[in-house]
Formats: sequence, structure tokens, C-alpha cells
Amino acid sequence: MAITTYTSGEQVEVYRFSIPATILIPLAAVFLQAWLPLRIHFFSVFDVPLLVVIGFATARRSPLAGLVTGGLIGIVQDALTHQPIGLYGISKTVVGFGASSLGIKLDVENAGARFLLTIFFYVVHEVVYFMIARGLVGLHMAWSWPHEFLSGIANALLGVFVFLLLDRVKQRT
Repeated sequence: MAITTYTSGEQVEVYRFSIPATILIPLAAVFLQAWLPLRIHFFSVFDVPLLVVIGFATARRSPLAGLVTGGLIGIVQDALTHQPIGLYGISKTVVGFGASSLGIKLDVENAGARFLLTIFFYVVHEVVYFMIARGLVGLHMAWSWPHEFLSGIANALLGVFVFLLLDRVKQRT
């Protein structure tokens, strides 16, 4: 007879970040996202603020913290674009909530899980962004599944390294 063990909510490790890391890491990510694509056009494939939202949300494992983190990072990113305010804010809020909620249920500490999680949430982010931009704001945008999936893979590869860097600054609660 096989013995099945379950992990309760109390056994899941929850992490926090210092105040300087909580402020400076997202600001650096948004700055890199605004500045690097102007210099290196290939970098526009990546969404570094999204990777930071996923990393913070899965480490903290709090849906409320995921909502706030995603919303704030998205609004700051919106402020640096020529798009209407709220497009990134809403889509990153959805991702922050989803990533933190899944972080409670799944083991998100290994690179494989983080890779797959990043692809999934990249596509979720792009679908939400596209639906809001086309449906609510009326922007003319095109959708390409192959492009979005390949961009998701590229972001997941970068995300593995971003998450390793975030692991160095996170602290146990």
C-alpha cells in the first residue's frame, strides 16, 4: 500500500524581500524594459517587469501581495509607454494574482517548474493585454500564436536566470 503525503498551507515556505529590494528591483526592471529595446531591438521580445512580477508573486505566495505587486509594476510600466494607462497594470495584476495563487499549490522552487510557469503566465499576460487593448480601448493589434509562444519560451529562459538572482535577495519569513 502506497503512502500519500500532502503539504499543508502551513508547510509552504513563504519569502519576503527587503524594502530596498522591493523598490529597486522592479524599478530597475521597468527601466531596463524602457531603455534596452531602444538600443538593442531584439530585447523588445522580453518583458523583464513581468518576470519580476512572477518571481515576487511565487516567492511571497500571497494573492494580495501578487495583486499589488503586479498592479504597481504594471502602472509604472504604463507610465513609460505611449499606450493608455492601465493596460500593463491590469494584465500584470492578473498575472501577479495567478502566480501567487499557484505558488501556494505548486513547488515553484525548481528551474523546470519556473520555466513552464513563465511560459504559461507570459501567454496569459499577452492574452489579457490583447483583450483589453482590442476590446476595451479599441487599439488595432495583431495576434500571432507562434510569435507569442516563442516569445514565451525566450522569456522563460531569461526568467530562469532572473529567478536565480531573486533567490539571492529573498528572505525567509
